[in-house]
Amino acid sequence: MVDTEENVQIGDSAEADVDMGTAEDVQEADDDNPEGEGGGDITANRDTAPNPQTIFLEYLKSPIVQIIVGSDDDATALTAHKAILQQSPWFDERLSELPDDDLRIEMRDETLEAVGCFLQYQYTGEYFPRRLPNVPDGLEPDPSVPAIDNTGAQLLKHAQVYTLAQKLGLPELKTLAHSKIHRINSTAVGEIAYARFVYGNTPAEDVTIRKPVAAFWATRSHVLRHEAEDEFQAMCLEYPQFGFDVLSLVLDQREKRAREREEESTPGGGKGRKRMRPSINI
Repeated sequence: MVDTEENVQIGDSAEADVDMGTAEDVQEADDDNPEGEGGGDITANRDTAPNPQTIFLEYLKSPIVQIIVGSDDDATALTAHKAILQQSPWFDERLSELPDDDLRIEMRDETLEAVGCFLQYQYTGEYFPRRLPNVPDGLEPDPSVPAIDNTGAQLLKHAQVYTLAQKLGLPELKTLAHSKIHRINSTAVGEIAYARFVYGNTPAEDVTIRKPVAAFWATRSHVLRHEAEDEFQAMCLEYPQFGFDVLSLVLDQREKRAREREEESTPGGGKGRKRMRPSINI
């Protein structure tokens, strides 16, 4: 999915810069207001500004929540601070209904890896593998996985984080996960596994993740189809919308090329006049 990436910029912080003014501005304000009326005390305002470290410590002082991920024998108990989880509208709604001495939430349909990535992001602002500017693919090296994703496991990891972020109401995490998807080198088999997950777990109107999938196969299907022909056929039969989306993009490209050839064959490069259909006299 590397070639289909849309430019996504993720800032280090969502907080805007604050213009504190120049020394001359402060002096003029003091001269105009010798009694200190209005505007407040500058030192006091600086002292009352929120300290990120203090805010984080307040998060850590909040009650502990137990999160049950998975079901049956695969169920795993994780823990996190309530205030950290409440940054998600989904968690905030459910935690508001529970007493602080019995904070337990079940996420039976989610994967342990996706929830773990979510928690890592909530505490640190990133999740492994991190995006790095000085790495060829833009992702932190992971020696535990192969360089080429032949099964789709690496693609699915970020896709699952994407759908979880959508569920939890965290658009920044959703954007981050989507940007990592397009930095994975994969094979046709891996791409089909990823496409099946996308079309099986995202709404039809979510063109942010669906359109790049269809575009990827529309531009490479003549090659990739033969590398995973059975999987490609099964995918088209299982998800007709996928086949339609791919076919639509292929036909759009054919029409575009036909128009370009028509314009190139017209003197002056302008749009040519339509030829009259020859009449047939019987």
